[in-house]
Amino acid sequence: MAEEAVRSRLGRGLASLIGDMAVETTTVDRNRQQRRVPIDRVRPNPRNPRRNFSETDLDELSASIAERGIIQPVVVRSVRGSIDHFEIIAGERRWRAAQRAGIHEIPIVVLDVTDAEALELAIIENVQRADLNPLEEASGYQALADEFGYGQDDIAKTVGKSRSHVANTLRLLKLPEPVKAYINAGQLSAGHARALLGQPDAEAMAREIIERGLNVRQVEALAQEQSARPSKSNKPRAGVHKDADTLAVERRLSDALGLAVDIEHRGKGGVLRVRYRDVDQLDDVVRRLERGG
Repeated sequence: MAEEAVRSRLGRGLASLIGDMAVETTTVDRNRQQRRVPIDRVRPNPRNPRRNFSETDLDELSASIAERGIIQPVVVRSVRGSIDHFEIIAGERRWRAAQRAGIHEIPIVVLDVTDAEALELAIIENVQRADLNPLEEASGYQALADEFGYGQDDIAKTVGKSRSHVANTLRLLKLPEPVKAYINAGQLSAGHARALLGQPDAEAMAREIIERGLNVRQVEALAQEQSARPSKSNKPRAGVHKDADTLAVERRLSDALGLAVDIEHRGKGGVLRVRYRDVDQLDDVVRRLERGG
């Protein structure tokens, strides 16, 4: 099946698939029906983007399952070379909680999908339910790029997000490891994390956010304040002063773009620097330049 056709089918069918799974007698994707299998014949997917499972949430779900059973089946695919062992596509949390509850059989829906489709479905299901933390979401996108050659536009279409959202999320993987640990622990939100991108000392700033309990807007203001502070790298060279004409051109460009602009003359040519805060601002500049204003 062609790549575009696969993505189109997944996009059309996922919402109905996830919704229909809550009804035990409903026939779902490709006429696959729900059935029950021993829980020890089901294993987690090593590509599942979700890595963190709250112990409290698992305990609560386990208690509910022990009392009422599993209402929504686990979506799986057959393990390669086996007809009675399965790998989870969506529903690992229910599977883990069922194990805690001592459940011996679980309801499943079996889909016939490729590795790429399985990862797509896992990411979409988790993103739609807001089950992933920002780094897990970013790692899922990165896996689609690294293992299956997806571009950012492909990922955005697959998961139903904007390209700028995908780009910004992927950039979180470049944050220092201590900052990533704060995100995984739930001490920093996605908004906090994005505000830390490009900061010279993101780790110290992250500690300040946590200690002071800053909200995202306060962090964005703090980031802008720190970015505006002069540093050795952006100070003019000693003895070099900009004339009135250069300053006037800087102001005109800054007003036109809505961004900070710096001009440095070098002989007959020079360097024009435009500073942007995030990928959305960069995308806006690119679009305006492409359409000639």
